[in-house]
Amino acid sequence: MIELSVAQIAEIVGGTLADITPEAAARTRVTGTVEFDSRNITPGGLFLALPGARADGHDHAAAAVAAGAVAVLAARPVGVPAIVVEPAPSGSRAGVLEHDTDGSGAAVLAALGKLAAAVAAELVANGLTIIGVTGSSGKTSTKDLLAAVLAPLGQVVAPPGSFNNELGHPWTVLRATEDTDYLILEMSARHPGNIAALATIAPPQIAVVLNVGTAHLGEFGSREAIAATKAELPQAVPASGVVVLNADDAAVAAMAAQTAARVVRVSRAGPADVWAGPVTLDELARARFTLHAGDTAVDVALGVHGDHQVSNALCAAAVALECGASTEQLATALAGAGPVSAHRMQVSTRADGVTVIDDAYNANPDSVRAGLQALAVIARQTGAPRRSFAVLGEMAELGEDAIAEHDRIGRLAVRLDVSRLVVVGMGRSMSAMHHGAVMEGSWGSESTMVADADAALALLRAELRPGDVVLVKASNAAGLGRLADALVAGDGA
Repeated sequence: MIELSVAQIAEIVGGTLADITPEAAARTRVTGTVEFDSRNITPGGLFLALPGARADGHDHAAAAVAAGAVAVLAARPVGVPAIVVEPAPSGSRAGVLEHDTDGSGAAVLAALGKLAAAVAAELVANGLTIIGVTGSSGKTSTKDLLAAVLAPLGQVVAPPGSFNNELGHPWTVLRATEDTDYLILEMSARHPGNIAALATIAPPQIAVVLNVGTAHLGEFGSREAIAATKAELPQAVPASGVVVLNADDAAVAAMAAQTAARVVRVSRAGPADVWAGPVTLDELARARFTLHAGDTAVDVALGVHGDHQVSNALCAAAVALECGASTEQLATALAGAGPVSAHRMQVSTRADGVTVIDDAYNANPDSVRAGLQALAVIARQTGAPRRSFAVLGEMAELGEDAIAEHDRIGRLAVRLDVSRLVVVGMGRSMSAMHHGAVMEGSWGSESTMVADADAALALLRAELRPGDVVLVKASNAAGLGRLADALVAGDGA
């Protein structure tokens, strides 16, 4: 973050000082990072006191100051230097914090947003370029590719993992400093208006819309409602900015009429502003294609896995070209950009020849289909077909479509000739996945249901042989990340 005094921050967020005099607050400067976990505080930092599942950050304020924080942003005095903001009324509380029973979390989040907005405005005035990315799937992968292709052009700040909500978004903004050239922000939504609200904190000069799928369908009710919410991002870009749209998705392509900004279209299906020639996949499902941009073309070999990464790479390339990159720089950066964020299409081969596709962080119907297709490609690309295992957990937040969507995934696994479908969980959705596979033609034990991740790991330990390929995929709540970690490590398998 840019350096600010405690007094300046209090003025920005509309807070009052507690346990620090106005004179001391004017002298004391925040020179470190802003953190909501007291264990991550560094000297000169600012600590956010937020309620959590197991503890209230207000109870850790003294420990944060002892660790080097110069002040705490809080909803009540905490016995150490603090900027105190009023708890939000019950009818206006932000919904990102499940355990915000008294409005204290909403108050601190609102103050954090005000601070991030002030910092972003100052940095943009000094030359910072803000890039916003949204889509039903692929945001994190595209964010990582953007960081790779922009790195040769200047200093980049991007969120770790999927920091893309009312907490992670402003927290990421405050990682930027006077030396930052490009700030990449993921923008997610659980309700209409979420993306528009995030865009007011750090208005993007460049926006990327990847796709409109069925993630969070249970929250929004329809794909049309999801599209309308994703469109909040291009609507937020000024006429002087640029909107990159995946023209292969009709709902995204239609957003060209909803922005005042210049539109750059990308496509893997045919000519566009940035497009891909014929796509081939290597033995680890890494795409190869010719990237066309205007009158230039360059051969690209992606370092990330899965055919679905082509569209993500094209969107990242379009942004980098707008920022001044050459096609040669793009080809080099994309080739060197492997998976960065944990549990997202990380492909590794163990010493015994078992290949693990760890995509366990999140899941929706579109991303599961992409994972299964990558599994099928890897299993058949090297000479004799390899046995393939799909270890799938629940896809959350699908509402009344959950049963049908899980059924479709079970059937797809059979159509792709997956050797073994391991359905993790015994609820209605997972039963629908298993029965979908059976009805599509899976016989015997090709599809099996197990109670939890431990049972799935026990099954894999007993059945995996050298040369097999395993996909692990589920919504984060299913907790299959540790299963993937154990498989990659060869833990007992």
